[in-house]
Amino acid sequence: MAGYIRLFPLQGEADGLIPRGTRAEVFQQIFDVFLVLGVLVGVVVIGYMVYTAYKYRDGNGSREFTPPTLGELPSGSEGGQKLAYSFSLSAIIVISLVLWTYGTLLYVEGDPAAENPDALEVEVVGSQFSWTFVYPNGHESDTLRVPQGKEVKLTVTSTDVFHTFGVPELRVKTDAIPGQQTDTWFIGDETGTYEARCFELCGAGHSYMTAEVVVMEPSEYQAWYANTSNSTSNATTSGNTTTNDSTTTTNNSTTTTATTTP
Repeated sequence: MAGYIRLFPLQGEADGLIPRGTRAEVFQQIFDVFLVLGVLVGVVVIGYMVYTAYKYRDGNGSREFTPPTLGELPSGSEGGQKLAYSFSLSAIIVISLVLWTYGTLLYVEGDPAAENPDALEVEVVGSQFSWTFVYPNGHESDTLRVPQGKEVKLTVTSTDVFHTFGVPELRVKTDAIPGQQTDTWFIGDETGTYEARCFELCGAGHSYMTAEVVVMEPSEYQAWYANTSNSTSNATTSGNTTTNDSTTTTNNSTTTTATTTP
């Protein structure tokens, strides 16, 4: 893990309990914890079941079994202490697991990229049936390119209907709502090309609403980003150039007319 974060003031110095890193790393650790606990619980339950079945098997003859009377605790239960111990231990494990998972998800659903001035901020605009990515310099593209190992903050919105932007391999998913903005973040820790999809049924072309997410080497990304430009600015500049050319042509015509007039 890349480090750890403190989420609750009551935790004090209890750092190390809540993982911090990329979204993929955090979700992988949640999966690993639940997998390990599930295996342990399964081993204990099945092991105790096998032990009990063997101990009280028919024809054992080692001890005589007297069935309990209705309304009384069975003999050997130690007054219900085993039940109390097992219930208390289960409650501690479950409550601890719930609190740990909740704290971890708070970090994942938070906005750590907002606290990082070096984070890359990209606006994601969904429309039927495509994604548009707007970079800080105004460059627009239908492919999201990001540098490896850098926090990327996405501000997501929609121009028409509800969409949901998601990149399964990077564990990124958030709603695209018309007239509103939602934030999410991710870190591409491995270079490669990933697929962004829409996870909200948004019309006949929903299944085709995909886009490429390319995680690049930092130097390669810098070289690519340096060659991008503001499409709006280019269009405005082109329009101004055309207007200036028209004005120049008109002035030249006026000058020619004035010259030929006696």
